[in-house]
Formats: sequence, C-alpha cells, structure tokens
Amino acid sequence: MFDVSVDAWYTWLGVSLASVALFGVGASLPTAPPPAAADAADTVDRAAGSAGPVTAEHPLGARAVRVAPRRLGLRNDAGTTHATFAFGPVTPAVRSGPLGDVLRGAPPSSRFESPAALCDAAESARNRPPQWRPADGSLLVRRVIWEGCDVTLVG
Repeated sequence: MFDVSVDAWYTWLGVSLASVALFGVGASLPTAPPPAAADAADTVDRAAGSAGPVTAEHPLGARAVRVAPRRLGLRNDAGTTHATFAFGPVTPAVRSGPLGDVLRGAPPSSRFESPAALCDAAESARNRPPQWRPADGSLLVRRVIWEGCDVTLVG
C-alpha cells in the first residue's frame, strides 16, 4: 500500500529534464530590447526636412548600423529592426573620407573643390550597396546646403 510505484522514477526523470530544458530556454532569451530604428529614422527625417543646414545626433542601442538612401537598419543581440525615411534620399557617409569629414563638421569647401564635386560624391555614395558597419554609440546627421548642392549625410 505504501510502496513506490514502478513509474515514479520515470516521472522524476521527466520532470528533471523538462526543468533543465526550461532553464536553457530562459537563459537564451535576450536581456535587452531590439534597437529602436524608428526613433533614429525620425531624427534623420527632422534634419532632412529642415529649412536650412542642421546637425543632429541620436544615441544608438545597437552594435551595427546599415544606412541606405531610403532606409535604416539597426542590429544588436536582441534582434534587427528597420525603418524607412520620410525624407530622402539621404547619403550614407563612412567615417573615413571627405564625406565623413563633412559629416563630422568640416566645411564642405575644405574637402571638395566645388559644390558639383560634393553632389557627385554624394551620388556615388548613394549608389553603393549598403553594408552593416559597427555602431560607435550615436548616429550623426548633417544637412549641408552649398551653392545649390543640398545633401543630408548620415553616418
């Protein structure tokens, strides 16, 4: 009457394995939310839609960023998010090079011979396929208007 059932050890083993599996699933869940691409895209849109030259910065909670002329992607351990720009096209500017220098505050006339050269460099940058690049903490946006050449640099 008080004997242990033959199936009792099977039950104990099954419950133990289920507990281990549940712990594994819980441990693999991300600890942070995915990055907010829509917020970053709103910052870009505010700069691109402004009436004059402007510089803006948006903090990123992402490890990688991909800027395309009409779209932004952010990625971290919790996932990848994308947002589309309302104003565009924008010009992706990498850290190295004259566009990156202008993005970080250099006058366009110090890096380009003419407004046409700036517009040509911006067009060339927009035609390159977008790539994931490491995010260094914030997204920089600068709208530059130089004698008829109007570009919005993002990097």
